[in-house]
Amino acid sequence: MTAFDRQDLMILTGPEIARQHAAGRIRIDPFDERQLNPNSYNFRLGPLLKTYTGDVLDVARPNEVEESVLPEEGLVLEPDRIYLGHTVETMGSEHFVPIIRARSSVARLGLFVHVTADLIDIGSVNQWTLQLHAVQPVRVYPGLLIGQVTFWETSGEIALYEGKYQGSRGPAESQIHRDFPLPAQVPA
Repeated sequence: MTAFDRQDLMILTGPEIARQHAAGRIRIDPFDERQLNPNSYNFRLGPLLKTYTGDVLDVARPNEVEESVLPEEGLVLEPDRIYLGHTVETMGSEHFVPIIRARSSVARLGLFVHVTADLIDIGSVNQWTLQLHAVQPVRVYPGLLIGQVTFWETSGEIALYEGKYQGSRGPAESQIHRDFPLPAQVPA
């Protein structure tokens, strides 16, 4: 049985997201009711992007990045690259589990918005980093309604996220190297 087979886990509707936001149980800042959907909230692409500068990325060491600002006339994302973007909104909840995905209109252009890490830990409150990957060249713009977040009720005792990305602003590059032994212990 998967979590989605259980009857006690439920997705919040758009009106319930608005109610829980008003009650302070969901944080979306800034919040705009026009971005509500029947069971999700649309979020926008922030103005900063980061790209890794190396051809080979190393999980045991920090990887160099280059930061750029999305121009108003947009930027073409090229295939075979990962772009780290971020949400305009600071979002999260200590009461519900957020899951983020691309809007279907964006996905239909072949743009992956959050490549594999769509589950946001309960208690994680940030501008969320988006892992953007284009199947073919696609132009994006700052403020684009790029994705949507759903909020799910939990079952069981809640342990809030206290990890290495808590409080992130702008795109945060991978910190996986912090999970490895000291660099002197890892072969070069």
